[in-house]
Amino acid sequence: MATDSPDPAKTAAAKAVPTGTALVETTPVRRLLPVIVPAPAVGIVSALVLLGVSLLAEKLQDLLWGTLPDALSIGRYSALWMIVMLTASGLVVGLLIGTVPGRAGPDPATTGLVDPPLAPGVVPGLLLVTVLTLAGGISLGPENPITAANIALAFWLGRRFAPGTPVALWISLAAAGTIGALFGTPVAAALILSETLASRAQPGALWDRLFGPLAAGTAGALTMTLLAHPGFDLALPAYTRPHWGDLLSAVVIAVAGSLLGLVAVYAFPYAHRAFQALQHPVLALTLGGLLLGLLGALGGRPTLFKGLDEAKELAADPSGWSAGQFAVMAAVKTAALLIAATCGFRGGRIFPAVFVGVALGLCAHALVTSVPVAPAVTCAVLGVLLAVTRQGWLSLFTAAVLVGDAAVLPMLCIASLPAWLLVTGRPQMQLHEDGTPLR
Repeated sequence: MATDSPDPAKTAAAKAVPTGTALVETTPVRRLLPVIVPAPAVGIVSALVLLGVSLLAEKLQDLLWGTLPDALSIGRYSALWMIVMLTASGLVVGLLIGTVPGRAGPDPATTGLVDPPLAPGVVPGLLLVTVLTLAGGISLGPENPITAANIALAFWLGRRFAPGTPVALWISLAAAGTIGALFGTPVAAALILSETLASRAQPGALWDRLFGPLAAGTAGALTMTLLAHPGFDLALPAYTRPHWGDLLSAVVIAVAGSLLGLVAVYAFPYAHRAFQALQHPVLALTLGGLLLGLLGALGGRPTLFKGLDEAKELAADPSGWSAGQFAVMAAVKTAALLIAATCGFRGGRIFPAVFVGVALGLCAHALVTSVPVAPAVTCAVLGVLLAVTRQGWLSLFTAAVLVGDAAVLPMLCIASLPAWLLVTGRPQMQLHEDGTPLR
């Protein structure tokens, strides 16, 4: 009996499929299952490191800004004490950086939120310097150094117990655990890492690559929520009835925020070059601390520290300051962020940028009271973060969690479009090792 001749197309397809392809669909599962245990462990440890540093910084802050000035009969937040305290913080941090192993990590102007692992010996000095920076009133947040420390610890421990594990896995787990703990939700980690992963040509579905980080972010967020109850909600007045006129104000405010952020971005390499010309971290940080003290005396107590608690203070009383005062605080905090990030202090730029946006948004509301507070503040934060971080998901998410009202989301999405057109392709607030701007 005659047999049918083989279909040439099927024959070619069969030759193109390698032997064992029947296992392809199960391969992702086999690859992801072993991550179920280490991912939550990394997330929990990352949250505990963040919590420990934050608590130590709070205790030291109470001592430096409460107990000590009271004992000396000096006003806690007087102009004199701010100048003395911030200058002293720069001096002490500069001395520590010159003596601790690894100089507390690389030049912070050249680092981002998620970087390759540091040597484990660098971590203690980096954490010590971070505690002093947070407690001393420096306008930087904990996110960059804490993430760097957690990545270094996760990589070091991971390679000891699982030597064949890819480096990228430990980086993503530690970054997700830290970000989840910082924001109190794993959604933040998933959004930020999805933006990072999308720029890399890697096989597999996006959710396969986010499986481990999402588990780590969830563990970090739950740990921080159970132990410390973090919150970003500014308790702004409810925004329940959007109007067409709000679209124009949202776009204008977001663009204004991006422009203010770009001023700092373009000034970044020049400020860094000026401090580098001093050729010594003690001189650069002491001078930076002095300048920050003078700025603090100009802007007042709300312009000190990382900025989140201070932003809540401003948002709690939108009519407590004039438009001019809000504008001064936004400008002072922008300058303080620029100086702190270029003179050598270890810290992140997200939290100070949030304060800048909150002050700018409240300034817009004070100038035009018909502009609702919630979209004014969130759109300003969105614009500043887009310029400073160049991360769309991070900017949108951070702006959205500041107000517990879904009615603001369409405004934010619309406002993000012209703001992104303004910032895309511009230099970033980060430098290459040779001091040239990163794009």
